[in-house]
Amino acid sequence: MGTAGAAGAGSDEIAGERRQLLNVAYRLLGSLAEAEDAVQEAYARWYALPRSRQAEIVSPGAWLSTVTGRICLDVLGSARARRERYVGAWLPEPLPDRTEWHHARGTDHSDPADQMVLDESVTMAFLVVLESMTPAERVAFVLHDVFRYPFAEIADVLGRTSAACKQLAASARRRVRVAHAPVATSVQAEAVRHVKEAWETKNVAALVDLLDPAAVMTADGGGLVGTALRPIEGGALIAQYMVAIADRAPGLELLERSVNGVPGLVAQRAGAVMTVASFEIADGRISRIWVVRNPEKLRPWAEEGDEPAA
Repeated sequence: MGTAGAAGAGSDEIAGERRQLLNVAYRLLGSLAEAEDAVQEAYARWYALPRSRQAEIVSPGAWLSTVTGRICLDVLGSARARRERYVGAWLPEPLPDRTEWHHARGTDHSDPADQMVLDESVTMAFLVVLESMTPAERVAFVLHDVFRYPFAEIADVLGRTSAACKQLAASARRRVRVAHAPVATSVQAEAVRHVKEAWETKNVAALVDLLDPAAVMTADGGGLVGTALRPIEGGALIAQYMVAIADRAPGLELLERSVNGVPGLVAQRAGAVMTVASFEIADGRISRIWVVRNPEKLRPWAEEGDEPAA
């Protein structure tokens, strides 16, 4: 696209980039709220440019992608310090499947959650692996391996050479291979169903059988609701903890729902979402459970006009 073409790039073309940018930013940040802020900031910078400068930009979409990537890189750099002050464990923000969670905010496609593409690059297991990377590794890996951006463009985001970006992506890729092994949806769904049944009947022995002896449960309440502040390790301890919760939670209803694109569990009381749980399966047993209870992270699961219950 030449200069004249760029000058003729309509607002529809610029606005049309929003879905892609939100999907990139969520995978980079693990937070829908932070992703939306990053994308809004990128658009604000675009519209703040003089018309003459906008006309010089050959590809507004590529410009927005680069700026969004840089904003996310800055957010990731400051996130580590913020998360050290976070009460308890920090987990990525879980996403509902809008075709399944049809009553949630109706069909309002302006909602960021409606813009998300749910694939294996947004599963909780995958996002947790991304959290273990350095900000530069995460940006290089997500932009190249997930979204197929060329390393020359990634170099502009990171302020490094293409060769250095290739090395960062390769390092990140090794972490993913070691830590992330997807399983069939049917296997995941069956395991989740058995967990639901065992929890509802308060069957500790059945839960222990479903859990890997070295399983780990991590909960995120953000200091806003009661939850375990440290990961619970060991299948037997997790089973006992889950049954203890069942005893203290009359009126809680468990629903089998897609969480970040894979089968998970949602706990409701009086129609309000209290908890969203994700699972990882290894060798036929549940090896990791991630429980998000922070109401600020459950906003995409609330019905129109409702706030998640604390």
